[in-house]
Amino acid sequence: MRFILSYFTATIIAGRALVSAENVIVPGAAWTDTSGNVIQGHSAGILKVGSTFYWFGEDKAANSALFSAVSCYTSSDLVNWSRQSDALTPTAGTMISASDIVERPKVLFNEKNQEYVMWFHSDTSNYGAAMVGVATAETPCGPYTYKTSWQPLGADSRDMGLFQDSELSAYLLYASDNNQDFKIASLDSDYYNVTAVVSQLNGATLEAPGIVKRDSTYYLFASHTSGWDPNPNKFFSSSSLSGNWSSQEDIAPENTRTYFSQNAFDLPLGSNASAIYMGDRWRPSLLGSSSYIWYPLDWSSGSPQIVQADVWSVDVSAGTYSVASGTSYEAESGTLSGNATVISGSSFSGGKVVGYLGNGGSVTINDVQGNGQGQWVALYYANADSFWRNTTVSVNGGATVLVDQPNTGGVDDLLSVPVKLNLTSGANSLTFSSNQSSYAGDLDKFIVYQQG
Repeated sequence: MRFILSYFTATIIAGRALVSAENVIVPGAAWTDTSGNVIQGHSAGILKVGSTFYWFGEDKAANSALFSAVSCYTSSDLVNWSRQSDALTPTAGTMISASDIVERPKVLFNEKNQEYVMWFHSDTSNYGAAMVGVATAETPCGPYTYKTSWQPLGADSRDMGLFQDSELSAYLLYASDNNQDFKIASLDSDYYNVTAVVSQLNGATLEAPGIVKRDSTYYLFASHTSGWDPNPNKFFSSSSLSGNWSSQEDIAPENTRTYFSQNAFDLPLGSNASAIYMGDRWRPSLLGSSSYIWYPLDWSSGSPQIVQADVWSVDVSAGTYSVASGTSYEAESGTLSGNATVISGSSFSGGKVVGYLGNGGSVTINDVQGNGQGQWVALYYANADSFWRNTTVSVNGGATVLVDQPNTGGVDDLLSVPVKLNLTSGANSLTFSSNQSSYAGDLDKFIVYQQG
């Protein structure tokens, strides 16, 4: 896997461009494919065929909600992805024209017909049609041939997903009835249509669904409806897809709003008690720069919980994951300049953050240990505004790097964002928020990882 810091060009690491291979997953970093281009695979759907994973998603490079393409990427390790030919492209005069909406593509293999079947949310530009669409292909990446769009069983469908059970029966998961009710409907033997609603959660207001089956229990993951803004994603459990579902529970601390993300797909990791939560961090003003929030999803506590990991790796063959460890540095231990101020709060690491950064305020932390290579650094901060802020970072007085800081939901709520820095071997000085006229988020701490 390769990442770039800038949402538009190559990573700037300590003042120089760098595109390099990675062996780790870094949630929130701009992720590039093996050709160095930003991955455009939003609202991901994953399909494994043999030893190859296929990632289908929305290409939003044009920064528009309108249909551009369903992309297709391949990987053997879930880390390094190669872009293939587009799986689905606009067809004039149909419901998948360039002036329509095609979202949340998901693909299943149909054994009966020996073909790949793609389902997606099909809509008009004003989201008034509320349909599902189906396309088919002979190979995983297609190209897919569009069949039709319609409202399943005569009711509207917006955000949707697919689930294939162990006996190869398949189901549509979808938000219906003006996003008020959530439904699970069985597919026919061709996977071309739905046959009946097998479960309905009335008044649930759910979207962005996915299901993982572990042992004999089904786990439904979904967000609530809040437009492009994040909310606390939930899980429900049941012993049967048509049975009674449990009350909703959080998969992450509620105040994090699922670490500013929305569920897209949930991928089981072998037979172990874990999966991968694959989410989107939407940025509606620049949709193509929306990033991917992939975290381990772990059942060791008895229920599925996201493992918040700044840097982590996955072993596909073993079905396991490992979380990287790093060295933490407190912002308040640095040297403050300008209007920068230490602020106390019980939710902060060490009980303090540095606020009023930017617009003349900055903080410098010395003796930050590096290994002489590019290293991932996670910045923990609070941004109570409704909009994104950003901060500059400078290593040893060098050129500044700009790091975006999404809003965190409150003055006491923290998120982490990654940046890759070229630290010299031994001691380094890191300066935050210098040479910027805007205010940055309040800086709590940062963690330096050896991996890079």
